[in-house]
Amino acid sequence: MAINDRIILGIDPGTLIMGYGLIHIQNGKLSLISLGVIKLDKFDEHSDRLKKIFERVVELIDEYKPDELAIEAPFFGKNVQSMLKLGRAQGVAIAAALSKNIPMTEYSPKKIKMSITGNGNASKEQVAAMIENLLNFKNSDKYLDATDALGAAVCHYFQNNKMSSGAKKSYSGWDAFVKDNPKRKI
Repeated sequence: MAINDRIILGIDPGTLIMGYGLIHIQNGKLSLISLGVIKLDKFDEHSDRLKKIFERVVELIDEYKPDELAIEAPFFGKNVQSMLKLGRAQGVAIAAALSKNIPMTEYSPKKIKMSITGNGNASKEQVAAMIENLLNFKNSDKYLDATDALGAAVCHYFQNNKMSSGAKKSYSGWDAFVKDNPKRKI
């Protein structure tokens, strides 16, 4: 697929709940394909959770045929064991994509938030509101993991779109940015 017609799978890795979202880009317009969560809390063993992540990501790839994967990088926390488990979950999702020859890009939570809201310290709720506005839908799911995953996919689109256009627009302030980007307001 050309850069003007592609599908991006976004993933917000987790060991209890993993979010996913798929967007379609066609002629510079973004549209929502699907979003959801993979609930892993019913599995007692970490290895069973990892297996389920791998299987479900492969199923999503087989069903929707994404061209690229955008995944949120684990953030640095205080609990080392949690970080290791989260890193494994992310690695398994990446391995699933790579096993299907899907190129992947990793983005920090701050980069995703900055790309979506213009604020690298935005809350999950702010990201969700912006994603709902950008993709014109209302998320009735109580989990923000799915909109976080869509955030990764949309961030990937914004980053590649900026790179392919070759031009970097700068703004004199927030008002100028909002004027040029009315759909990115919360």
